[in-house]
Amino acid sequence: MAKFSEKIGYALGDAAAGGITWKVMSIAFPLFFTNIFGLTVADTATLMLVARLFDVITDPMMGAIADRTQSKWGTYRPWLIFGAIPLGIIFALLLYTPDFGPVGKRIWAYSMYLLMMVVYTAVNVPYGSLLGVMTSDDNEKNQFSAYRMVGAYAMGFVTLLSFPYLQKLVGGTESHQYAVLGAILGGVAALGTLACGLLTKERLKPVRAEKFSFKPFADLVKNKPWIYLTLIGICTNFFNGFRYAVAGYMLQYCLHGDVTVSGLIINYTVFMTFGEVTCMIFGALSPAFTKWVGSKKKAFTWAAVICAVTSIGFFFIPMDPAWIWVMVACVILTSIGIGFYSPLLWSMYADVADYATEKNGTSSTGLIFSSGTMAQKFGSAISGALVAVFLGIAGFVSGTDAATGQTVVTITNEPAVRTMIWSLFSLFPAAIALLIILLLRLYPIKK
Repeated sequence: MAKFSEKIGYALGDAAAGGITWKVMSIAFPLFFTNIFGLTVADTATLMLVARLFDVITDPMMGAIADRTQSKWGTYRPWLIFGAIPLGIIFALLLYTPDFGPVGKRIWAYSMYLLMMVVYTAVNVPYGSLLGVMTSDDNEKNQFSAYRMVGAYAMGFVTLLSFPYLQKLVGGTESHQYAVLGAILGGVAALGTLACGLLTKERLKPVRAEKFSFKPFADLVKNKPWIYLTLIGICTNFFNGFRYAVAGYMLQYCLHGDVTVSGLIINYTVFMTFGEVTCMIFGALSPAFTKWVGSKKKAFTWAAVICAVTSIGFFFIPMDPAWIWVMVACVILTSIGIGFYSPLLWSMYADVADYATEKNGTSSTGLIFSSGTMAQKFGSAISGALVAVFLGIAGFVSGTDAATGQTVVTITNEPAVRTMIWSLFSLFPAAIALLIILLLRLYPIKK
């Protein structure tokens, strides 16, 4: 039986990765790159697409490498212990805007973003794989997974809620604010990752293959539960990715800037914070909800139904700051579904890893969990890239003035851009939620 301190330690790992680094990358980066850093819409979309193609190679490789790691710290924990500081440093550099021209900025953005993907993979793939070796008890796996999601959403709540107030505290230009906050948040993420590596334990030893081969990769594509779960994982991150990537544009261009209600500054990070705290609460309730419904598959399906219905409902809310609390209420209702399904996804990956070990005779836990991380990055970044593409099609133009080095944003068709933004936050995610329901019907493991 794992101690409470170990569950807290495991939660700190996703508090760092999911609640800080990935949360900021998902919600702030599209707007940061186009409106503050000064990349064009095309460059922003291309950057995220290139990074995803890069991850298709690095994530499975990292999973295979992690599965074969042997050290006095274990198989997966050393990657967290020694990857913590690089994670924080690269994250800080990614939010720094150098005083370069358009070409120099493009080179900096591509270099830092790809480095961030490498170090995130090196830390997060082993982190996810830890769940497969900390316990063999299925109920305890659900508990660890729930703690993980609560940690991610609790830190996401703190990060997003405090963001505009920290910006005001730092002062100066927006680029200066993001650079300082990148350093602060990068330091906190490094500490959380290190604490996770030190506080957790590996109780189970993976059944290792004798030497490296491509057989685990071949076995993976024959693993029917893995195929469906990976598609589901990509879709859940598409669902979240569209909403997070477009939230900043929605507040700025549909609601005409931050909304202040009774002294509360509701900018795009605070707007999504209401969802974070809801996800935290219902993520903690997910094991009980799953037990009540009867299976992970049924619980996931009901959660996806909630997401689909509430996302469609959001589209019909007027684009008016006077309706801000109705929008917040709809975000909260959607986040109930997200909170329920988020822990289930990682617990189901553990089921798929157990299935693969029984079928093939050797462990491929790291490889399987790497697909979960790849799905996370693929879904979030591709959706972010698509947001940039669709906004460009609608009439949103951004870039850096070659003479002054200043960021320039032009809207050529305001009604089309506003409608596109509103749809990207509502109808696009609703369609993804319906696809998740279909894929769950095909997923064969009935735990």
